[in-house]
Amino acid sequence: MTYTAAVSGATGYAGGEVLRLLAGHPEITVSTVTGHSTAGQRLGSLQPHLHALADMEVVETTPENLSGHDIVFLALPHGQSAEIAAQLPENTVVVDAGADHRLESSEAWDAFYGGDHAGHWPYGLPELIIDPSGAKQREKLGSATRIAVPGCYPTGSLLALAPAVAAGLVSTRDIVIVSASGTSGAGKASKPHLLGAEVMGSMSPYGVGGGHRHTPEIEQGLGWASGQDVSISFTPTLAPMPRGILTTATAPLTEGTTLETALKAYQDAYADELFIHVLPQGQWPTTKSVVGSNHVALQLAVDPHANRLIVSLVLDNLTKGTAGGAVQSVNIALGLPETAGLQHQGLAP
Repeated sequence: MTYTAAVSGATGYAGGEVLRLLAGHPEITVSTVTGHSTAGQRLGSLQPHLHALADMEVVETTPENLSGHDIVFLALPHGQSAEIAAQLPENTVVVDAGADHRLESSEAWDAFYGGDHAGHWPYGLPELIIDPSGAKQREKLGSATRIAVPGCYPTGSLLALAPAVAAGLVSTRDIVIVSASGTSGAGKASKPHLLGAEVMGSMSPYGVGGGHRHTPEIEQGLGWASGQDVSISFTPTLAPMPRGILTTATAPLTEGTTLETALKAYQDAYADELFIHVLPQGQWPTTKSVVGSNHVALQLAVDPHANRLIVSLVLDNLTKGTAGGAVQSVNIALGLPETAGLQHQGLAP
């Protein structure tokens, strides 16, 4: 069976990445691409790398244009997905790559986003441990017709720390996460601080002091994994590269935690995961190794001086951090092979 898909926000980075993956998907055909200011234009003039879809016309993002498809991907800014999603048929698989349906807490939504809270959909991170028993989010995605794709930073932060908090290897307080992201994470809109002349050869922090909108999402997911309240200090940084995230997360060790027990917990948690790789000891992850792929690589260490666990993890923010996670979750919801359309390896050099 072939499924039809519509992709909104098709001319942005996230929408373009969804289309790149779907162009190689054996069981999903892209029928409609939508935008706003780009409506009426040829997709190939806006996303010249999408040769297989180049002659499609971008149409206006409306419920009418998105209806009639088996799957709808909403790659829209926060606050814009909920109204459209509410007008789509219940049996359509709707995937929100924005923030509208990620948070359970209306208070957290109000504090970090503002406006009406649209509610919470099943979270599109299949490998995430969601309780101390080791159960995973994958179990909640089977037959789902509404899916909330995680933010790119939460994807890395949660996969880096969930095995540790679920196993009680670290404290859920005083967790520190620092992530460096490529500039595509800021979207395609023109911004002076993202000009090549500003970014090349320079790094800079932003959202410092607990103000980044992904903070409550990370705390939410680690709360599911640990069954406890969680507090984190999260600092994102902008790195001079188009794609990729390097996340380094640290947390205080609980009594009895050693490098050996930590390694076993991670190896057990991810042993059957095709996209997550715990690297051999001595090898540390690099962003280049996962560019363009749905793969995640990580390594961990124990710092006895500071009594902390350290986990470094890399992913592609547009693939596993957004579009890859979306396609992977749709595959599960439709009962397709989880790897369909996602067999790309990393790029080198």
